[in-house]
Amino acid sequence: MTSASEPVSVPRPRGYTEIGYAFAAVGAFLFATKGIAIKLAYAETVDAVTLLALRMLLSVPIYVVIGLFAARDLRRRDALPSSGAVIKAALVGALGYWVASYTDFLGLEYISAQFERLILFTYPLFVVLFGAAFFGLPIRWRAMAAIALSYVGLAVIFWEKSADPGSQVALGAGLVLVAAVCFALYQLFAKGSIAAMGPSLFTCVAMCGAAIGCFAQFLVTHPLSDLAVSPRLWGISVFLAIGATVLPSFFQNAALHRISAQANSTIATLSPVITVVLAVLILGEHLTPTDIAGTVLVLAGVGSFTLADRRGR
Repeated sequence: MTSASEPVSVPRPRGYTEIGYAFAAVGAFLFATKGIAIKLAYAETVDAVTLLALRMLLSVPIYVVIGLFAARDLRRRDALPSSGAVIKAALVGALGYWVASYTDFLGLEYISAQFERLILFTYPLFVVLFGAAFFGLPIRWRAMAAIALSYVGLAVIFWEKSADPGSQVALGAGLVLVAAVCFALYQLFAKGSIAAMGPSLFTCVAMCGAAIGCFAQFLVTHPLSDLAVSPRLWGISVFLAIGATVLPSFFQNAALHRISAQANSTIATLSPVITVVLAVLILGEHLTPTDIAGTVLVLAGVGSFTLADRRGR
């Protein structure tokens, strides 16, 4: 006999968890295509500011519609968030989806899609450091050692790439590193807003806040006529906005409903590997033994970090 105070266990349908793993894998694959799409767009002679504006122009209307439904559902259950909470979420979104995205897009003008994904994927280091410095979160030294291993891998790749004559790898790597720092801060600042607003409404408000920054930057630096791009670039931009932005966010959320955050993040380590493979197959980027060694070290570090964090050590 189950008492009224005890939670009732609801049986999960067959394949429930397996579908969650599939959703996480699809999300990781789609996120991995972002750098590939940006590189293809740059081949059409477009700059980072215009490409980011196109991405927001095509993706934000979808988030607005979703946000309206999320706000309606929230109002039925509880009061809507205050104007201050909305402004905070918009500012946090501008940090994560405008500043971080812009520096990431700009960095891809100077480095390969493979290297960009590996640098960006080390943002957990900054989550740990800033979390300890400003949010009172504990530092787990085994996790730090795992992240250090990732940076050894990045250093191996950087050493080879920067040796090329006339290389601007240092500039590109630095820009993507700034993006990783901004994304880490975004994750830390976003936690409170997500708890207050719910993940769906927060994401939509955050994307709208980022869009305001993107559009303002574009209007200050470009004429509106620069949005009249080629049909091929429009096609790439549609994929970047929908296939590499909106859809993966939904797949990741759907996965989190079915599997743990640890399992989701572990599956996400597929992303850099997928980017490496796609960069070689689609962009014709070269894969040297040093690239392979550095990639293995980065992925080993990320995987070890995930395990250490899961065990709380």
